[in-house]
Amino acid sequence: MFAGLNDRGWLWAAAGFYLAGFALGTFSLLRGGRPSGAAMYVLIAAGYALQLMGLGLRGRAVGGCPLGNNLEIYQFTAWSAITLYLVIGVTFRTSLLGYFTSCLAAALTVLSLAIPSWDPALRTHIFGGNQWIELHAALAVFSYGVFALLALTSIMFLARNHSLKSKQLAGWVSFLPSIIDLDHIGVRLLGMGVAILATSLAVGSVYWLRDTASANLVKIICTVAVWAAYTAALGLRLGGRLLTRRFAWTCLLLFPLALLSLEVVNMTRHPAARPSAATAFAKP
Repeated sequence: MFAGLNDRGWLWAAAGFYLAGFALGTFSLLRGGRPSGAAMYVLIAAGYALQLMGLGLRGRAVGGCPLGNNLEIYQFTAWSAITLYLVIGVTFRTSLLGYFTSCLAAALTVLSLAIPSWDPALRTHIFGGNQWIELHAALAVFSYGVFALLALTSIMFLARNHSLKSKQLAGWVSFLPSIIDLDHIGVRLLGMGVAILATSLAVGSVYWLRDTASANLVKIICTVAVWAAYTAALGLRLGGRLLTRRFAWTCLLLFPLALLSLEVVNMTRHPAARPSAATAFAKP
């Protein structure tokens, strides 16, 4: 069925499964039922496998981790969020987390594939064969996947909080975890994202301190700013100064700003590129 697909074909197939999971969940909610956690998990896992294949093909073509343009960065962010969901989704025991995750993954994958300017050419060897910088970049974008999942749990928290205040407890909000559980999930995800991004910065600094001339100041400032903002939110939350709705809104609003920083970082790169993504996969 998938024989002969190039990298974009695999990624489109993955987007189809993510969309199928989102459509299944929406259909269940409209009928007044809880989305099937097992069915959602299977569809998301299938999309994840297809996306992994597409990213793998892209990685072999570019000679490293595929993070050279907006399509690759958004695909990797979606993949990171799905990775985390597949690992912890069963632990959280909430089918709605799968529903929101499939929605996020579908949005990021379809958006990145639908905008031609986001994939103008394959940038090859963008890390110059430096494994430290490649690991730094992969960890950084993976942390953005964690922050994406944090934004989803924040939406769920705000929805549950609104339903309690308005005393509208019926419908899809009745399937949400409790306010306390969502708050605990949010704190754990925030701590995880901050730790992973801090590790990314530490790994990158190993190289930057040895070769300060190669360090991209704009990129470093953007990444450190994102880490500092999320770290401040974590500190305020643990200190009891950023709670409930304010904490959820902060985590939710920080994510689009984090995505914007990725755009700035991507614009500062000037690696070598091949003529087009399509021709790279035309050869056997």
